[in-house]
Amino acid sequence: MSKIGYLGIDIGSISTNLVLIDSDKNEFSKNYIRGVGSPIHSVQKGLLMIRDEIREDITIKGVCSTGSGRVLIGMMVGSDIIKNEISAHAKGAIHSHPDVKTIFEIGGQDSKVTIIRDSTVVDFSMNLVCAAGTGSFLDSQARRLGITIQELSELSILSNNPTTIAGRCTVFAESDMIHKQQVGHKQKDIVMGLCKALVRNYLSNVCRGKSLKPPFILQGGVSANKGIVKAFESELKHKVIIPEHHMVMGAFGAALLAAETNIEKTSFRGFNISNHNISTSTFICNDCANCCEIIEIIDSVKIIGRSGGRCRKWEGTSGAKEQIKKSPSHSNLRKLPEKLQITVNPNQLSNNNPMDVPNILS
Repeated sequence: MSKIGYLGIDIGSISTNLVLIDSDKNEFSKNYIRGVGSPIHSVQKGLLMIRDEIREDITIKGVCSTGSGRVLIGMMVGSDIIKNEISAHAKGAIHSHPDVKTIFEIGGQDSKVTIIRDSTVVDFSMNLVCAAGTGSFLDSQARRLGITIQELSELSILSNNPTTIAGRCTVFAESDMIHKQQVGHKQKDIVMGLCKALVRNYLSNVCRGKSLKPPFILQGGVSANKGIVKAFESELKHKVIIPEHHMVMGAFGAALLAAETNIEKTSFRGFNISNHNISTSTFICNDCANCCEIIEIIDSVKIIGRSGGRCRKWEGTSGAKEQIKKSPSHSNLRKLPEKLQITVNPNQLSNNNPMDVPNILS
């Protein structure tokens, strides 16, 4: 008798993570794959690894994709649910630690804080355009020092006298680190200073104005760095929990969401898509002045989905372009103002009952 499984896929900027759980929400398999330049190839590699690792009959009943590449990969694998990473990470963290109140999540190029009260997300925040407080910040400085990110992690916790590094900008941080080396600071003190700078930057920018209460959970790729954990506990004056699935929490949460959703029939295209020749192409939609760039996902020679565009008329479609453009349900956005015209009787208006029309409708 085959076992039932639910698959969660988290496609981030640096890594692709896949978690397979059973109907009791126990882990079958998990994979953390560093980016290889293509989310499609990373997911194909992950699916192949799961298929080879399980080696038993598994019936996939539901798939959920999350992360920055969730729409693209969702169409590629046939996801039943596509969720944002805030929901997925929170779901995984709450399942692991139901009493959690603050979730710190630092990934490769973005970082977030999620505020939980009574097992419900009540607030969140994330970095905007700067990656100074993220994993790529640490990676770039480790490369400059000629060490791996794993060596940086082990070296940082040996420091008893971390130096002060400017962490609000990667350019300033690098200049500061070079200066510290030139005046004779030890490498272990420099890398621990770097970890403390990242945490200060994260707490002062991403967490600004947020009510941070314990229990604290730290997850995402950076949570594996011992120096970062030590710096968080030093700044917060409190223990920080590193959960079991901290490296793949987004994928674990996505798998839980798939398991808890009543999916009658899954759209999952199977593990064999690992062997398919899947590629993408782009075109510009000229149906309105926005001129949106549309992505097409192609399996061999067949279009299996499209994404992109502000009006979402291309979302998930696989038919001929001409049919979609002529579809009456996808009218030209230029005609929208005509449909929104409002006829008002001036006699019905009074000083006590003013009527405002938003500028967007005028």
